[in-house]
Amino acid sequence: MSEAAMRAFLSRSISSGKSGENLNKIRGLLAEVDFRTYLQQLGYGDRVSPGGWIARRNRDDGAFGHPTCVFFPEVIVAGSESAADRDLPQPPHGLHTICATFHQTGISAYYCAARIGIDDDPESIRWFVLQLGIPVQQTYVAFPDDLRHFVLRSRKHNFLTGKSDASRIPSTALSEEFSKEHLRVAFQSKFFSEIADVDGVFWGHQHTYPVEIKEKTVAHDASVGHFFGLDVGPFVKLAFYAAKKGNLHSLFIVREIDTVEHRNLVGWWFITFEQLARYASWIPRSGGTNMRGGGSTVVQIPKSEFTALTATTLGNL
Repeated sequence: MSEAAMRAFLSRSISSGKSGENLNKIRGLLAEVDFRTYLQQLGYGDRVSPGGWIARRNRDDGAFGHPTCVFFPEVIVAGSESAADRDLPQPPHGLHTICATFHQTGISAYYCAARIGIDDDPESIRWFVLQLGIPVQQTYVAFPDDLRHFVLRSRKHNFLTGKSDASRIPSTALSEEFSKEHLRVAFQSKFFSEIADVDGVFWGHQHTYPVEIKEKTVAHDASVGHFFGLDVGPFVKLAFYAAKKGNLHSLFIVREIDTVEHRNLVGWWFITFEQLARYASWIPRSGGTNMRGGGSTVVQIPKSEFTALTATTLGNL
């Protein structure tokens, strides 16, 4: 699968919004790339999972939100040749521990591997899924066909209507983002679902932390003081993790930049959801453009409640 084929797919799969281009989505991807690079520099690069998706039912059938599952894709590396009969890989070792934590809280967790039927043809990619985190040995089955607890669409929905500029995605992030997006399209084309991305899962010394990564400038409010805003959607997702309790916690990570024009890095910050929930503003405010290209509503979190993201502070998680 060439870089050109991957970019062509992403230009159609990433929602372009009303303006015809969704720069916030692209900038969010770049923030994730920088975060992983930064973790590598701190010596924690092997403690974060690849990105994935968390999904649940969303039909009006009395079972909204039941059940929930999370899935992580194998990364299809740019330049990979077709191999429709290749042996499917063993999941990364650390992902077993992460998925066990999800399973213990009632969230089914899966690893998805791909076979490419025809070079440079994303339509020829077939995914296979292996459930992780359970004590019984599992084998790969077809994805998403065997996730039968979701409501089947009567006809395939076209999720490839965007017109985004995928040339902005750096080569270092292209393979992972293509794999992640292709997996989402394969799933949503077949099933109705409420779905949200998982930027990654950090495996700490004490807990397992799904992470939400955003690039932000610091703002000021007369009552809150200097703050970072978080969209209501991601806030609710982090609250969902918290409601599951157990060993599953979560982190809101901010890549602070100086201005929206220059976007120079100021520093990295994080806050646990427990701390965030204590001090986030109770009254939501209008925010900027969200990842889908529309308007957003945010809660305000005082910057003073964030912690600098360093090797030392990560070691305490």
